[in-house]
Amino acid sequence: MSPLRVAIVGFGKIARDQHVPAIAATDGVELVAVASRNASLPGVPHAATLDELLRDGPPIDAVALCTPPQVRHAQAAMALAAGKHVMLEKPPGATVAEITPLVTAARAAQRTLFATWHSRYAPAVEPARQLLAGRKVTAVKITWKEDVRVWHPGQAWIFEAGGLGVFDPGINALSILTWILPQSLFVTSADLAFPANRDAPIAATLALSDAQGLKITAEFDFLQTGPQSWDIDLDTDGGPVTLSMGGARLRAGGKQLVDAPDAEYAGLYRRFRELCATGETDVDLAPLQLVADAFLLGRRRTVEPFEDATCTCLPFLVSRVPPSGCCPTAPKSNALRCTPPMDWKRAS
Repeated sequence: MSPLRVAIVGFGKIARDQHVPAIAATDGVELVAVASRNASLPGVPHAATLDELLRDGPPIDAVALCTPPQVRHAQAAMALAAGKHVMLEKPPGATVAEITPLVTAARAAQRTLFATWHSRYAPAVEPARQLLAGRKVTAVKITWKEDVRVWHPGQAWIFEAGGLGVFDPGINALSILTWILPQSLFVTSADLAFPANRDAPIAATLALSDAQGLKITAEFDFLQTGPQSWDIDLDTDGGPVTLSMGGARLRAGGKQLVDAPDAEYAGLYRRFRELCATGETDVDLAPLQLVADAFLLGRRRTVEPFEDATCTCLPFLVSRVPPSGCCPTAPKSNALRCTPPMDWKRAS
């Protein structure tokens, strides 16, 4: 069987750090082109735009859209109209409703539309889902806090309308939650903190529930310095269960059941290859719907302006505060933060 020929559209941090190595590690998938106005990959054919790629680039079977969510709908529609399979980075779009026409177009063209939720492919998530299937969950607490200056340096789009702000990482937690719990969930209240100079929240607190009144709380924060937190704690009738490190670790019954390295994007590309073989579409909008409902229901607070400034210095472990010699010009408020070592991977 011929390999699936993939072009990456939008060549920023997530494309370089995750998509390129995942494609290289996946049998039956080949990176044949990159489309980006600002970056390229040595040895790989390059185009400035998707339109240019489709018109003048090498033959491709599929595109992986790694552009900001505000522009993905138009790009996905263009690719599907050209007969290409489409992988959507998370979130799949800037709105919920814009995805439905894409599903219709994909099915009409007999092409795959894959709305990815990479955190569902973290090594401990499926074992957690299976463990919880035999238990009654009585409470859930999500703590998802990270330093935006470390993980999204210079990415101004994330604080623009449609960029989701702190929900860009927070939606990863919601994608895990909606996978490991089988019942429908809904938002009951939300508190959203908007910097005075930005159009998307920098912090959020959510309360969620289900038809039986399950208590779920979620705290999202983009200004966490020092140790970073990507945890889901569940109380169950069989004792506490904890998913940590973004779904890489699972602990229950006082035992560490899973602690495995990151392989999320390799799992995404294996799934994409399988879907493309049959032209099947895989789109689950539940995580994005919860975020949209948080915006609809949430109480908006204006907080101090956010200024993005980053620097690069000696690598440090994310589990520790950057060394005192790092970014010597940084004010005591830590307005400047250091970037982590390139080999430290977080589910972005």
